[in-house]
Amino acid sequence: MRAMYATMRAELVGAGGVVERNAYLTKRYIWWDVAWFAWTVANTLTIVFIAKGVEATGGSLDVNRTMTTLLIGAVVWAYLGILFMFLMETVAWERWEGTIEYTFMAPLSRAMHLAGQGAFAILYGLVRAAFLFVVCAFVFFDLSMPNANYFAAFVVLVVSSISFIGIGMMMSVLPLISPEKGPQLGFVAQGTLLVVSGVYYPVEVLPEWMQAISTISPATYALDGIREAILEGQGLTAMWDELWPLLVIGVVSIPLGLWTFARGENYAKRHGKLKRSG
Repeated sequence: MRAMYATMRAELVGAGGVVERNAYLTKRYIWWDVAWFAWTVANTLTIVFIAKGVEATGGSLDVNRTMTTLLIGAVVWAYLGILFMFLMETVAWERWEGTIEYTFMAPLSRAMHLAGQGAFAILYGLVRAAFLFVVCAFVFFDLSMPNANYFAAFVVLVVSSISFIGIGMMMSVLPLISPEKGPQLGFVAQGTLLVVSGVYYPVEVLPEWMQAISTISPATYALDGIREAILEGQGLTAMWDELWPLLVIGVVSIPLGLWTFARGENYAKRHGKLKRSG
């Protein structure tokens, strides 16, 4: 029992070290992050202004509600993009820093390595998403959300992160097996989720075969739950229909992501692609 405790403690310390290392790297390149955040704000504003444009041309809609719906979609999409970016750059960061041999030979299981990477991505992404939402909702548009249940929305986003991390682990294997084109393929997968998950429109407008795909996308349930919490003020009990699929997808996707990454790592080592940057 004592040996098991010591092993677990060492693994958790190692995962914490990954989080700390990523925090230092983010701090080192913080001005690039600021520039990237400015671009995200601009992109989000462009989307939310769609509702303003419809109103200006005489269209009939609840502008406040439509703008809030679009804003939630844009913020969740930006959050998902941050998680995917950090996980897909798991190997790229090591290549940039010249530490890939040290990291992959460190006395730390790959599960804890990826857990540390994912934990930092979630923490960073949550702070960034909250700041993005506040800036766009209240600084630029002064949206009214009198019934919003922000706590429930936050819980749904955290729970959905488990599923997002699992999918991100699967995507992170692509730069391993193809240093040249892997990251681009990861963004293709992210774009596929954008199409089928109802980020900017209800999934009901999709063809039936695409609606079927949307049922296995965690973003579908995350968006539904967050919109219900902010627009309708619903609590966690009322959103169980969104929470349990997210938990199931997370339970399935995390082990599958770890297995996929392990297979990709072995392939990269056998074919000499681990150190390559192109």
